[in-house]
Amino acid sequence: MKMQKHKFKMYARLFKKKSQILEEANEAAKAIGIPKELKGQIGLYGGDSSVPKPLVKEIRRSVAEVQKKTIKNKILLDQLREIVKDFYGDMYDAVPVSTCEAGLWIAFDVLVSPPFQGRGQSYRGRYIVPYERVLRYHGAFGRPFPPKYKDLYTDRGVESGQFGFSGKILCDLDTIIVPLIGAKYEPHGIKYYTATLLSKVDPKASAKEMEEVARRHAPFLTAFCSLGYDTPGYGYGIKDERGTPLLQKLIGKLADEFDVPYITDNAMGVPVFGTDLRKTGADLILYSMDKSLAPTSGLIIGKEDLMVQIRRALGMTSPGKAAYTFADAGKDAIAGQIAMLKMLRDKPKEILKPIDELYKIVIDEFDGIEPHLKEGIIISKSINTRGVEIDYEGTWKDGEFGIPIFSAEDSVFGTNLIVLALKRMGILPSITYDGNLWIDPGQGTTDDEGQLIEKRMRMAVRGLVKSLEIVSKWAGIIK
Repeated sequence: MKMQKHKFKMYARLFKKKSQILEEANEAAKAIGIPKELKGQIGLYGGDSSVPKPLVKEIRRSVAEVQKKTIKNKILLDQLREIVKDFYGDMYDAVPVSTCEAGLWIAFDVLVSPPFQGRGQSYRGRYIVPYERVLRYHGAFGRPFPPKYKDLYTDRGVESGQFGFSGKILCDLDTIIVPLIGAKYEPHGIKYYTATLLSKVDPKASAKEMEEVARRHAPFLTAFCSLGYDTPGYGYGIKDERGTPLLQKLIGKLADEFDVPYITDNAMGVPVFGTDLRKTGADLILYSMDKSLAPTSGLIIGKEDLMVQIRRALGMTSPGKAAYTFADAGKDAIAGQIAMLKMLRDKPKEILKPIDELYKIVIDEFDGIEPHLKEGIIISKSINTRGVEIDYEGTWKDGEFGIPIFSAEDSVFGTNLIVLALKRMGILPSITYDGNLWIDPGQGTTDDEGQLIEKRMRMAVRGLVKSLEIVSKWAGIIK
């Protein structure tokens, strides 16, 4: 099939060939040997609050035991805090919340947005965030600045906050968005929209740019914020000698210099094993615990002086109810978090073993991908997220088209053909956009102990490889 001259035409043709792509995916599932009873039951992504993964036996048992008891939440909260302090030190503390998003909202409202009290008009606050992926979460609590970035919030359920309903933008707060040096921000996909391509980010140059922006906005600066991930596809591939993402470490130094908090959104991460706020200099780090092993819930870990304020906002330090008690984590979730942290403490090898096995499977299966596609793919194992990242931004080079890149808009509107091909095969898709693929175990690919079921995981990864080949063929990239 002849390659198109312009990429927007390539994506338009791909959409016209949707039915042929899905039919070929259906045939590929037969060739891979995915049995009917497993279709829709195995996946590439371990799960989140929208598709929670099954809990392992040890977590279920801990939750069930607590359900039988009459027990004060404070007793469980203190147990959780004690475990976290054992890991991180006494100057750190922890608070469980209903979801990671709830935790972010509380953190920003308590520590970043200006107060209401006092006479006259409240001052405006500004926080700085790098122009990275999923800004609709950690980057969407203020009005975007410069104004050219306001479209990043469109169709995300965020912009409605500017009209006073449904959204989450806080009063008198601005988000200063700083492009990363070395990144590419290029339109891609059927819903032709900017893809955030971050595998070549220069952390030192990017931090210098953020410092210059911070000095311009210094009188109004209230925080820095970033993701907490550790892979090239998210711009954090370059690390220091201890394995700490260099850009996060440099942002931490800026926050310290300007005497404002550094908040890290590490939703897909795992406490203890992953990104360490003691090494990055972050003040708070937030987790979506259902993306790893625990029940649906969030966890905030941070420096004790700031965590006192978070705990007060949740009504944990007084008998009265505070503003954010709606975000309380129930005793089942807290019990599950305690059990998870104990597993991380007591069985680290068992927790990490599936990741090593998954990485080997991904390397094996992608070794067989069509040779023209293989060059430019970066495969990274992530301890932080207990998973594997496949970044294929590098397949686009020297002016030639690579594996089609689908935008976040395609994910929202159901026009991501890689995702659709996987679904037709009966495979629950991974996080798949901006030239980046995430795989982690847990969605029908692990046993009751949390260990990898190799045959199922291999089928799912093989399906991903095949879907990339099918879409690339219909794009004219390969024959």
